[in-house]
Amino acid sequence: MANLLATKPLHLLMEEARETGDHSLKRTLGVFQLTALGVGAIIGAGIFVMVGLGAHYAGPGLTLSFVLSGLGCAFAGLCYCEFAAMIPLAGSAYTYAYATLGELLAWIIGWDLTLEYAMGASTVSSGWSNHFIELLNIFHIKMPLWLAYDHWTALKTAENIIARQMALASDPTLVPGTQSFLDKASAILAAQSPELLQRAHDFMGAPHLFGWEVGFNLPAFIIALVITAVLVVGIKESAEFNTGIVVIKVSVVLFVIALGARYVNSSNWGVDWSSFAPHGFAGIGAGAAYIFFAYIGFDAVSTTAQEAKNPQRDLPIGMIASLAICTVLYIAVAAVLTGMVHWQQINIEAPVAIAFLDRGLSTASHIITLGALAGLTSVMLVMLLGQTRVLYSMANDGLLPKKFFADVHPKFRTPWKNTILVGLLAAVVGSVTPIDQLGKMVNIGTLLAFVIVSIAVVVLRHTNPDQPRPFRTPWVPWIPILGVVANGYMMIKLGMWNWIRLVGWLLIGLVVYFTYSVKHSKVQALEAGKK
Repeated sequence: MANLLATKPLHLLMEEARETGDHSLKRTLGVFQLTALGVGAIIGAGIFVMVGLGAHYAGPGLTLSFVLSGLGCAFAGLCYCEFAAMIPLAGSAYTYAYATLGELLAWIIGWDLTLEYAMGASTVSSGWSNHFIELLNIFHIKMPLWLAYDHWTALKTAENIIARQMALASDPTLVPGTQSFLDKASAILAAQSPELLQRAHDFMGAPHLFGWEVGFNLPAFIIALVITAVLVVGIKESAEFNTGIVVIKVSVVLFVIALGARYVNSSNWGVDWSSFAPHGFAGIGAGAAYIFFAYIGFDAVSTTAQEAKNPQRDLPIGMIASLAICTVLYIAVAAVLTGMVHWQQINIEAPVAIAFLDRGLSTASHIITLGALAGLTSVMLVMLLGQTRVLYSMANDGLLPKKFFADVHPKFRTPWKNTILVGLLAAVVGSVTPIDQLGKMVNIGTLLAFVIVSIAVVVLRHTNPDQPRPFRTPWVPWIPILGVVANGYMMIKLGMWNWIRLVGWLLIGLVVYFTYSVKHSKVQALEAGKK
């Protein structure tokens, strides 16, 4: 019988961390590149989109929602920092769980991280495609819907467009983007009249293959392949590419803050608590749960631990600095938006861009679209980077085929086969699958990783109290407990169906574990040797 709770000895982990040579990953990342990777992973389209939905729950108190969400990440981030400095290996939460909670839980978290990174990259590739199409529209270039989206999303998009046309035709006084306009369009969509469906199919104009309409998200497919090629070439080149994009998108965010501040009306922020937080603290909490997606990704920095020059010092700095920078920028954007527009009039779909368009600042709106496009590019790069490094670690432990997933290219010193496979899967999934529900799964997968790492810090303090810790999480066990409570609370807020999907995904992972991984595990071989 296998010992499913067998932990990977710390001395083995430290030996792996010291490995050098052609078959090991190349240590080239400094503190600046690590911080840029964190910022690259965090700032995406979320800041330009999620603020609208969050504001309708929190009102001007949206700034506090970002503080609350940021605190949940900070509690988990401090726990990540202790592990990343102590065990400077690729693998992130998977490696940390293996050292503390045992092989089965490590496998579960590794499989769960696939949900965060690979599915996250697919979700982001689709979002990138949407903003790319917006960019083309600025130059009056139109892509056919069937080449711009997967079939289901293309049909849904066509239905949305026709429903909006029908809504305006029925009541010309409606203003596009307002809640009343969206309610009217939603009612027409819900009715699913034959006229709506026929006009939507005609509008989509998709070709047929074997009697079925074809839909293929070409921009999503191409960008995923481009990012994959960059990652295969090398970690240094990938980091430089990411840093360039980060400079662009941070500049766009600063531009939004600086220009928007000129149009702020302080009365929009309210004059007392009830007008600042119209739905009370419950509304601020709900806003925090919805905007949490805007923070996803900072933990991906820890997956590059084996490629950092001085991981004990630089990884904690990179993770904490990137989280702090993004939190400050997010709070500033939220303050500007709720100051420019009364919270009840904030557009839900494109809140920041519409706020500028309403003031005749069309060029600023176009710049925001470019910023969102740049943001999503770097998010996708870091997501795919994180996924490949987790699979590399799992393969080195024997839980996945090592000859494929841990094969390092002799010139580029990257896990190239693994990277190509992950990139191709992300490209295909992002181009042919409706992934709005997968996006919600990314949230719950990330939060589960945060909870497990918070628990693992407390466990390792008891099982290995004398192990050198270059960075120590302060106020243990209170910080980890707060991490469990804050992130567990947001998991509960995501609803039953996301829990059902998570359990289903983990059950598939357990089948893989018991049919392959447990038989090839290095730790299980060590355990058998002891007996």
